[in-house]
Order: sequence, then C-alpha cells, then structure tokens
Amino acid sequence: MSSDGFSLQSGKVEKYTSFFDEQAGNGIFVSPSYGPLKTADMISNIARFVDEEPSGFYSLIIGTDSQTRKVDSGSEVDFVTAVIIYRKGKGARYFWKKNKRLFGSRESKKSSSSFLRDKIYTETLISLDVAKMIVPEIRKRVSPKKYDLEIHIDVGPLGPTREMIREVVGMVNGSGFTAKTKPESWGATSVADKHT
Repeated sequence: MSSDGFSLQSGKVEKYTSFFDEQAGNGIFVSPSYGPLKTADMISNIARFVDEEPSGFYSLIIGTDSQTRKVDSGSEVDFVTAVIIYRKGKGARYFWKKNKRLFGSRESKKSSSSFLRDKIYTETLISLDVAKMIVPEIRKRVSPKKYDLEIHIDVGPLGPTREMIREVVGMVNGSGFTAKTKPESWGATSVADKHT
C-alpha cells in the first residue's frame, strides 16, 4: 500500500479503508467521566491529564476486545477499543468505542478456531488503526518522551489463543509499536472487556 492510502490488488487500484474507518462513523469515544467525546476532544483530554502532572511518566495503551452474539443471519460481533492514559502509580483515564460487525452465516459456520483467529486478527487490526489515527495527533500535544505506547492484545500462553501470539505480536511490532499479551494486556482483557 502506498502512503496515500491506495493499494494495487488483482491489477486494480483500490482505495484502502481500514476496518476502523469503516465502522467509526461519528468518531465518538466514550469517557466514564466526561461522556461521549469526539476524537479531538479525547486527545485534548489526554493532553490535559498529562499537563496536570508534567513531571510524571505515562503509558498510552490501546487495546480491543470482542464479544460474539448469534443472530438470525449469522453472528454479530461487538468490538470495543479502549484508549487509556495511565499515570504510573497515580491513576488513569480511559475512553472506549464500540463497533459492530456482522459475520454472515457462511463465515460464522467456520470452525471455532478459525472464527477465533479472525476475531483476534480483527481486534489487533482495530487497535493498530486507532493507534495510527490518534498517535500522530497526541504527539502534537504530548512529547513522546513522556509516555510509553503499548498495544494490548487479548492473547496469552494458556488457552486457544496461545498459537497466535507470535503472529499478532509480529503484526504490532512490525507496525512500530510495543505489544503486550496476557497477563500484561489488561487494556484489552479488563478495560475494553468491561464494555463488550
């Protein structure tokens, strides 16, 4: 894909639209403290939180979790992405956004391991899309020297996702971000999960 958002597939030039862009619609994140916020307002809120204690060090965490529900036409999956600004040892603020995706009956009849793999990949890609969208804007307001950036992935060494760890961690690292998995991926497994 080129830097202008176009890719060449099957000999045709196609406009690339990320899953997050397709689902974002109104660009609204929800804050438990401040209610619905536009993305720009969320970024301002993050910057204000850092400005309250400028000598502190922070973690900027992005993680996505999902929940599947059976519907007549297949499966509906709620993907919840959390953006967390964590002041080390002194509290945090978080924001979340829910996106729905319908998997048709053909897709949802895949084996459970194949369906789980699709969900984990989608969760990871959504987190990466959010990071690529908001991090450049956050860097305009908050120096990257003030925070670590982490992408939290809902995979771990136990259970059915253990075989996917290398793949999804590689996706995140290959995109230039630090990946955290269970039990350290609380941004996905606790914060985002709370709103699925």
